[in-house]
Amino acid sequence: YYLAANRNKKSVAIDIAQPEGQRLIRELAAKSDIVVENFKRGGLTKYGLDRDSLTALNPCLICCSITGFGQDGPDADKPGYDLMIQAMSGFMSITGNADGPPRRMGVAMVDLTTGMNAAAAILAALYQRERTGKGQHIDMALFDVALSSLGNQALNFLVSGEAPGRTGNAHPNVVPYQPFETADGWLIVAVGNDGQFARFAELLGHGEMAQDERYRTNGARVENRDMLIPPLADAMKTRSSAEWTAALIDANVPYGPINTIEQAFAEPQAQHRRLGQEIDGIPQVASPLRLSASSQDRNTAPPALGQDTDLVLADQLGLTAEECEALRREGILG
Repeated sequence: YYLAANRNKKSVAIDIAQPEGQRLIRELAAKSDIVVENFKRGGLTKYGLDRDSLTALNPCLICCSITGFGQDGPDADKPGYDLMIQAMSGFMSITGNADGPPRRMGVAMVDLTTGMNAAAAILAALYQRERTGKGQHIDMALFDVALSSLGNQALNFLVSGEAPGRTGNAHPNVVPYQPFETADGWLIVAVGNDGQFARFAELLGHGEMAQDERYRTNGARVENRDMLIPPLADAMKTRSSAEWTAALIDANVPYGPINTIEQAFAEPQAQHRRLGQEIDGIPQVASPLRLSASSQDRNTAPPALGQDTDLVLADQLGLTAEECEALRREGILG
């Protein structure tokens, strides 16, 4: 977890339970653009490091608070963790096979998407500050993000009044959009429009399906998937994955193998884009952000705890090495 989340950062270890540590944090905040914190609601008030205290020192400061349930409401004081939020938000009710138990996603996706939403909100606040000269507070909640991330499934419920259930690997709104067993394995086929379906059906020897009113449009295919899928599935079993791969490429029908993570990093596209990298001997996944005028060549490895304490305090606050060492002897610096 630590290595996945902390490259290109500097690590400063300060004991905020001590008054002198609190003073250092306030001095850093007075010179900062952004403060991100994930204490429970009100957890920083006793240290004098809450948003009101910090923005009194720096009205231009953007403070982003990340909590389980936000800064108000009946659950605001509850702790929040990814798994429980996946459960409460309904994600687990739509993940897994229809006849199986609810399942969590394979990574802590609510945590990850909350971080990405926080980054987007901070960028928006920075842009607004350019116009107004004022900072603001961002109230980011895992529960809010999880519900907003339900996407089409949330609207499936809000439009129909019926809660969607688990559909395994089949898509609730697009058909056919699922794994198919081949003669020697599995392939994903992701038909995204009616033209792709016509080519796919023709490839499988069922070209007449594209003219059948029960299957001609995606809406009809969703309605009649139980009749549509079995003959397509039977046809897919007649050839190997390699044979279908070549045929699907020729027919311009979206497809993909079901890789292990090892196989994903070995994909020619992953190799070409250098998605698996090392920084100072530490394995990393390359950033997906590729800006034409910004270099990715100056990445730094995740820091050891507190390794940049003296450097940051000297650079930002002008502390000398002797002053840092004195603070370390007092247990204020790590």
